[in-house]
Amino acid sequence: MSGRGLLEGQVALITGAGGGIGRGIATRFAAEGAAVVLHCRTAVGAADEVARTVRKSGGRALVLQADLTDEGACRALVAGAAEWGGGRLTALVNNAGVQPTRELSGMTVADWRAVVDTNLSSVFACTQAAAEVMREQEGGGSVTHIASIEASHPAPLHAHYSASKAAVVTHARAAALEYGPFGVRVNTVSPGLIHREGLEEAWPEGVRRWERAAPAGRLGRPEDVGDACVFLASGLASWISGHDLVVDGGVSARPTW
Repeated sequence: MSGRGLLEGQVALITGAGGGIGRGIATRFAAEGAAVVLHCRTAVGAADEVARTVRKSGGRALVLQADLTDEGACRALVAGAAEWGGGRLTALVNNAGVQPTRELSGMTVADWRAVVDTNLSSVFACTQAAAEVMREQEGGGSVTHIASIEASHPAPLHAHYSASKAAVVTHARAAALEYGPFGVRVNTVSPGLIHREGLEEAWPEGVRRWERAAPAGRLGRPEDVGDACVFLASGLASWISGHDLVVDGGVSARPTW
Protein backbone atom coordinates (compact mmCIF):
# COMPACT_ATOMS: atom_id res chain seq x y z
CA MET A 1 0.00 0.00 0.00
CA SER A 2 1.19 3.52 -0.72
CA GLY A 3 1.56 6.12 2.01
CA ARG A 4 3.96 7.12 4.75
CA GLY A 5 2.46 5.04 7.54
CA LEU A 6 1.05 8.06 9.36
CA LEU A 7 -1.70 5.90 10.90
CA GLU A 8 0.24 2.67 11.36
CA GLY A 9 -1.29 0.61 14.17
CA GLN A 10 -4.50 2.62 14.35
CA VAL A 11 -8.03 1.20 14.27
CA ALA A 12 -10.46 3.61 12.62
CA LEU A 13 -14.23 3.64 12.20
CA ILE A 14 -15.56 5.64 9.25
CA THR A 15 -19.32 6.12 9.06
CA GLY A 16 -21.02 6.42 5.70
CA ALA A 17 -18.08 4.65 4.06
CA GLY A 18 -20.09 3.44 1.09
CA GLY A 19 -20.46 6.95 -0.36
CA GLY A 20 -17.95 8.99 -2.32
CA ILE A 21 -16.41 11.03 0.50
CA GLY A 22 -16.52 8.04 2.87
CA ARG A 23 -14.72 5.92 0.29
CA GLY A 24 -12.04 8.59 -0.08
CA ILE A 25 -11.54 8.79 3.68
CA ALA A 26 -11.44 5.01 4.16
CA THR A 27 -8.96 4.35 1.37
CA ARG A 28 -6.63 7.12 2.55
CA PHE A 29 -6.76 5.81 6.14
CA ALA A 30 -5.96 2.31 4.94
CA ALA A 31 -3.13 3.58 2.72
CA GLU A 32 -1.57 5.19 5.79
CA GLY A 33 -1.66 1.93 7.73
CA ALA A 34 -4.92 2.01 9.68
CA ALA A 35 -7.22 -0.98 10.01
CA VAL A 36 -10.59 0.38 8.91
CA VAL A 37 -14.15 -0.39 9.95
CA LEU A 38 -16.50 0.72 7.20
CA HIS A 39 -19.99 1.63 8.31
CA CYS A 40 -22.95 1.72 5.94
CA ARG A 41 -26.71 1.94 6.37
CA THR A 42 -28.02 0.59 3.05
CA ALA A 43 -25.03 0.77 0.67
CA VAL A 44 -23.65 -2.61 1.68
CA GLY A 45 -22.41 -3.47 -1.80
CA ALA A 46 -20.50 -0.21 -2.11
CA ALA A 47 -18.92 -0.63 1.33
CA ASP A 48 -17.97 -4.23 0.50
CA GLU A 49 -16.27 -2.97 -2.65
CA VAL A 50 -14.20 -0.49 -0.61
CA ALA A 51 -13.27 -3.28 1.81
CA ARG A 52 -12.13 -5.51 -1.05
CA THR A 53 -9.98 -2.70 -2.43
CA VAL A 54 -8.36 -2.22 0.97
CA ARG A 55 -7.69 -5.93 1.40
CA LYS A 56 -6.22 -6.30 -2.09
CA SER A 57 -3.75 -3.57 -1.17
CA GLY A 58 -2.71 -5.48 1.94
CA GLY A 59 -4.87 -3.69 4.50
CA ARG A 60 -7.48 -4.82 7.00
CA ALA A 61 -11.14 -3.88 6.64
CA LEU A 62 -14.49 -4.80 8.13
CA VAL A 63 -17.98 -3.73 7.01
CA LEU A 64 -20.66 -3.10 9.65
CA GLN A 65 -24.23 -2.05 8.94
CA ALA A 66 -26.25 0.23 11.21
CA ASP A 67 -29.02 2.84 11.21
CA LEU A 68 -27.34 5.77 12.97
CA THR A 69 -30.63 7.51 13.74
CA ASP A 70 -30.94 4.85 16.47
CA GLU A 71 -28.80 5.56 19.55
CA GLY A 72 -28.51 1.88 20.42
CA ALA A 73 -27.31 1.10 16.90
CA CYS A 74 -24.61 3.79 17.23
CA ARG A 75 -23.36 2.25 20.45
CA ALA A 76 -23.44 -1.27 18.99
CA LEU A 77 -21.50 -0.06 15.94
CA VAL A 78 -18.74 1.45 18.06
CA ALA A 79 -18.62 -1.64 20.27
CA GLY A 80 -18.35 -3.90 17.23
CA ALA A 81 -15.54 -1.80 15.77
CA ALA A 82 -13.60 -1.84 19.03
CA GLU A 83 -14.10 -5.60 19.45
CA TRP A 84 -12.74 -6.21 15.94
CA GLY A 85 -9.82 -3.94 16.81
CA GLY A 86 -8.83 -6.07 19.77
CA GLY A 87 -10.50 -3.77 22.26
CA ARG A 88 -9.04 -0.61 20.72
CA LEU A 89 -10.53 2.19 18.65
CA THR A 90 -8.14 5.05 17.99
CA ALA A 91 -10.03 7.11 15.39
CA LEU A 92 -13.63 7.85 14.52
CA VAL A 93 -14.69 9.82 11.45
CA ASN A 94 -18.34 10.86 11.59
CA ASN A 95 -19.01 11.15 7.88
CA ALA A 96 -22.53 9.74 7.45
CA GLY A 97 -25.07 12.36 6.48
CA VAL A 98 -27.90 13.39 4.18
CA GLN A 99 -28.45 16.54 2.12
CA PRO A 100 -32.02 16.81 0.86
CA THR A 101 -33.40 20.06 -0.54
CA ARG A 102 -36.53 21.75 0.76
CA GLU A 103 -37.85 25.31 0.92
CA LEU A 104 -37.82 26.56 4.48
CA SER A 105 -41.37 27.88 4.16
CA GLY A 106 -42.67 24.40 3.29
CA MET A 107 -40.42 22.38 5.59
CA THR A 108 -42.10 20.19 8.18
CA VAL A 109 -40.78 19.20 11.57
CA ALA A 110 -40.46 15.67 10.20
CA ASP A 111 -38.29 17.00 7.33
CA TRP A 112 -36.15 18.86 9.87
CA ARG A 113 -35.77 15.90 12.19
CA ALA A 114 -34.84 13.51 9.39
CA VAL A 115 -31.78 15.64 8.64
CA VAL A 116 -30.86 16.58 12.21
CA ASP A 117 -31.17 13.00 13.49
CA THR A 118 -28.86 11.72 10.76
CA ASN A 119 -26.37 14.58 10.56
CA LEU A 120 -26.17 15.68 14.19
CA SER A 121 -27.70 13.24 16.68
CA SER A 122 -25.69 10.36 15.21
CA VAL A 123 -22.51 12.41 15.63
CA PHE A 124 -23.35 12.96 19.29
CA ALA A 125 -24.13 9.29 19.95
CA CYS A 126 -21.17 7.82 18.05
CA THR A 127 -18.74 10.30 19.58
CA GLN A 128 -19.98 9.62 23.09
CA ALA A 129 -19.62 5.87 22.62
CA ALA A 130 -16.19 6.16 20.99
CA ALA A 131 -14.87 8.51 23.65
CA GLU A 132 -15.79 5.99 26.33
CA VAL A 133 -13.47 3.50 24.63
CA MET A 134 -10.70 5.99 23.82
CA ARG A 135 -10.44 7.51 27.29
CA GLU A 136 -9.63 4.10 28.79
CA GLN A 137 -6.82 3.22 26.38
CA GLU A 138 -3.24 4.41 26.26
CA GLY A 139 -2.84 7.27 23.81
CA GLY A 140 -6.50 8.25 23.80
CA GLY A 141 -7.84 8.84 20.30
CA SER A 142 -9.22 11.28 17.77
CA VAL A 143 -12.70 12.07 16.49
CA THR A 144 -13.30 13.99 13.27
CA HIS A 145 -16.73 15.18 12.16
CA ILE A 146 -17.39 15.92 8.51
CA ALA A 147 -19.16 19.28 8.54
CA SER A 148 -19.48 21.62 5.53
CA ILE A 149 -18.70 25.16 4.46
CA GLU A 150 -22.48 25.51 4.56
CA ALA A 151 -22.14 25.63 8.34
CA SER A 152 -21.22 29.29 7.86
CA HIS A 153 -22.35 29.89 4.26
CA PRO A 154 -25.90 28.45 3.99
CA ALA A 155 -27.38 27.79 0.58
CA PRO A 156 -31.03 28.11 -0.48
CA LEU A 157 -33.13 25.00 0.19
CA HIS A 158 -30.54 23.72 2.67
CA ALA A 159 -31.69 25.35 5.94
CA HIS A 160 -31.95 22.04 7.80
CA TYR A 161 -28.64 20.78 6.37
CA SER A 162 -26.74 24.01 7.06
CA ALA A 163 -28.10 24.24 10.61
CA SER A 164 -27.14 20.62 11.31
CA LYS A 165 -23.59 21.19 10.06
CA ALA A 166 -23.20 24.39 12.08
CA ALA A 167 -24.22 22.40 15.14
CA VAL A 168 -21.69 19.68 14.25
CA VAL A 169 -18.90 22.28 14.29
CA THR A 170 -19.96 23.56 17.69
CA HIS A 171 -20.39 20.04 19.04
CA ALA A 172 -16.78 19.29 18.11
CA ARG A 173 -15.56 22.34 20.02
CA ALA A 174 -17.62 21.44 23.07
CA ALA A 175 -16.47 17.80 22.92
CA ALA A 176 -12.86 18.92 22.55
CA LEU A 177 -13.21 20.80 25.83
CA GLU A 178 -14.79 17.94 27.75
CA TYR A 179 -12.90 14.98 26.33
CA GLY A 180 -9.50 16.66 25.98
CA PRO A 181 -8.38 15.88 29.55
CA PHE A 182 -8.85 12.18 28.72
CA GLY A 183 -6.62 12.28 25.65
CA VAL A 184 -9.41 12.51 23.08
CA ARG A 185 -9.10 15.18 20.39
CA VAL A 186 -12.19 16.30 18.45
CA ASN A 187 -12.13 18.35 15.23
CA THR A 188 -14.17 18.99 12.11
CA VAL A 189 -13.41 19.03 8.41
CA SER A 190 -15.60 21.33 6.32
CA PRO A 191 -15.52 20.42 2.62
CA GLY A 192 -16.69 22.54 -0.25
CA LEU A 193 -18.16 21.03 -3.39
CA ILE A 194 -16.76 17.51 -3.85
CA HIS A 195 -16.92 15.68 -7.15
CA ARG A 196 -19.22 12.69 -7.45
CA GLU A 197 -20.17 10.66 -10.46
CA GLY A 198 -22.75 12.42 -12.63
CA LEU A 199 -22.50 15.78 -10.85
CA GLU A 200 -21.39 17.73 -13.92
CA GLU A 201 -24.34 16.35 -15.91
CA ALA A 202 -26.87 16.90 -13.13
CA TRP A 203 -25.76 20.43 -12.15
CA PRO A 204 -23.60 21.85 -14.97
CA GLU A 205 -24.15 25.52 -14.16
CA GLY A 206 -23.39 25.00 -10.47
CA VAL A 207 -20.18 23.18 -11.29
CA ARG A 208 -19.14 25.96 -13.69
CA ARG A 209 -19.87 28.62 -11.05
CA TRP A 210 -17.81 26.73 -8.51
CA GLU A 211 -14.87 26.29 -10.83
CA ARG A 212 -14.91 30.03 -11.61
CA ALA A 213 -15.14 30.94 -7.93
CA ALA A 214 -12.52 28.53 -6.58
CA PRO A 215 -8.95 29.89 -6.60
CA ALA A 216 -7.82 26.28 -7.07
CA GLY A 217 -9.97 26.15 -10.22
CA ARG A 218 -11.50 22.72 -9.65
CA LEU A 219 -13.96 20.68 -7.60
CA GLY A 220 -12.69 18.85 -4.57
CA ARG A 221 -11.94 15.14 -4.66
CA PRO A 222 -12.97 12.64 -1.97
CA GLU A 223 -9.26 12.04 -1.39
CA ASP A 224 -8.80 15.74 -0.54
CA VAL A 225 -11.19 15.27 2.37
CA GLY A 226 -9.48 11.98 3.23
CA ASP A 227 -6.09 13.67 3.42
CA ALA A 228 -7.43 16.26 5.86
CA CYS A 229 -8.91 13.51 8.03
CA VAL A 230 -5.66 11.53 7.96
CA PHE A 231 -3.77 14.60 9.15
CA LEU A 232 -6.17 15.23 12.04
CA ALA A 233 -6.03 11.57 13.14
CA SER A 234 -2.24 11.41 12.95
CA GLY A 235 0.47 12.37 15.37
CA LEU A 236 1.11 15.46 13.24
CA ALA A 237 -2.06 16.93 14.78
CA SER A 238 -1.40 15.89 18.37
CA TRP A 239 -1.88 19.49 19.60
CA ILE A 240 -4.89 20.29 17.45
CA SER A 241 -8.37 19.98 18.92
CA GLY A 242 -11.58 21.95 18.59
CA HIS A 243 -10.54 23.13 15.13
CA ASP A 244 -12.56 23.35 11.90
CA LEU A 245 -10.33 22.55 8.92
CA VAL A 246 -11.87 24.02 5.75
CA VAL A 247 -11.17 22.03 2.58
CA ASP A 248 -12.75 24.02 -0.24
CA GLY A 249 -10.08 25.04 -2.75
CA GLY A 250 -10.15 28.60 -1.39
CA VAL A 251 -13.78 29.41 -2.17
CA SER A 252 -14.44 30.73 1.35
CA ALA A 253 -11.64 33.26 0.91
CA ARG A 254 -13.51 35.08 -1.86
CA PRO A 255 -15.14 38.42 -0.96
CA THR A 256 -18.93 38.46 -1.01
CA TRP A 257 -19.24 42.10 -2.09
